[in-house]
Amino acid sequence: MAQSRRHRPSLVDDVIAHLKSALQQGRWAVGERLPVEAALAEDFGVSRNTVREAVRVLCHTGVLETRQGAGTFVRALRGAGDTLREVERARLRDQLEVRQTLEAEAARLAALRRSDEDLAVMREALNAREAAGRHIDARIAHDQRFHLAVVRATHNAALATLYEYFACSVGHTIEQTERNRHLPEPSHAEHVALLEAIEAGRADAAEHIARTMLAPSLSALSDTS
Repeated sequence: MAQSRRHRPSLVDDVIAHLKSALQQGRWAVGERLPVEAALAEDFGVSRNTVREAVRVLCHTGVLETRQGAGTFVRALRGAGDTLREVERARLRDQLEVRQTLEAEAARLAALRRSDEDLAVMREALNAREAAGRHIDARIAHDQRFHLAVVRATHNAALATLYEYFACSVGHTIEQTERNRHLPEPSHAEHVALLEAIEAGRADAAEHIARTMLAPSLSALSDTS
């Protein structure tokens, strides 16, 4: 009995890996129904219980979806955790480009939709960032709070969730521009200009400022690649 318990998780992991590989190779498309448990069990050479447990895990991560009376369907080609790990392993330039894209659109929408409360949160974070001075860890934390406040001011739940999901990589890019002397960190004046554009409702200006704030670092990375 104990031996069976030791081996079962590894078999489940093997089936999970096989299913993920099959999805990446295009064996089943998003929205397509998977074969029944018996067929998968025969295909992978394992029991139906092992297949059932593997499917349960992949449903939990958002890759598969079980519909009562209809079967199991492909919901996504990779799980949220897999996606985040891929993003974290991406080059710094790639992470900065994604951040630039998200923050530029967020700045535009924030200028159109921000509330007085949103502005107060942004202003407090920006003042704290300036007050942090040479305390880099504190400055990084407040910088990240400021940009997150801008994103939340869009009142777009999907964008905010996506940005928060990307937050670890955002923090990494901020830390790199703060600590690496070859990567220019956007100045306090640029942050203030962004806040002023959002407060004034100048959407195009806010988007432009947000996009150009990271341009020097991207240019520096392009020169060294």
